[in-house]
Amino acid sequence: MSLTQAQLAKYMDHTLLKANATAEQIDSTVADAIKYGTASVCINPYWIPRVSKALAGTGIATCTVIGFPLGANTTDVKVFETNDAIDKGADEIDMVINIGELKGGNDDVVLADIKAVADATHAKGKLLKVIIETALLTDDEKVRASRLTVEGGADFVKTSTGFSTAGATVHDVKLMRETVEPDFGVKAAGGIHSLADAYAMIEAGATRLGVSASVVILEEAARQ
Repeated sequence: MSLTQAQLAKYMDHTLLKANATAEQIDSTVADAIKYGTASVCINPYWIPRVSKALAGTGIATCTVIGFPLGANTTDVKVFETNDAIDKGADEIDMVINIGELKGGNDDVVLADIKAVADATHAKGKLLKVIIETALLTDDEKVRASRLTVEGGADFVKTSTGFSTAGATVHDVKLMRETVEPDFGVKAAGGIHSLADAYAMIEAGATRLGVSASVVILEEAARQ
């Protein structure tokens, strides 16, 4: 496949989630997102006011993470985090499911967790992506998690936090795409470092990419 640099940028959540990210690095990430016109900037909740203010009027969304990176916060805490994040300027919420409960077969608990955050997000007119952490799941669990994401009322199912044992794979993205409706969002995140990686994920069915190497990939796209 072949996309222009601008077309490819619209797939990207330009991401900086490292614990040691400084204000200067956050500002640099925002500047890169504005330069290339990415879909969003994805940062930890602390940085939402700074990023939202810097992105005002650009059309680039402020994205943040909830229950991150383990997913084992209580639902009440996830809902509080979500409301707080949106009130401070977040446009998109990427939440982590309760992975242990999914693996334990307690789908009702996982569904209720997703639905509570989806309801809070949509009540404020924002968008929810649900991280299922594919590296820790069997294929059957990935399918169940994807179905629960749809049933819970989210907008996207997302592969990975980028902080577990592995990131997105073409196999997992294809499996997730086959499980959800054709118009449901699929976000591939973690381990996408090259233009070939980005294209492979899009061809597998991803409609959004979580990428920290956005500049490298987009510069590579410009040379094609």
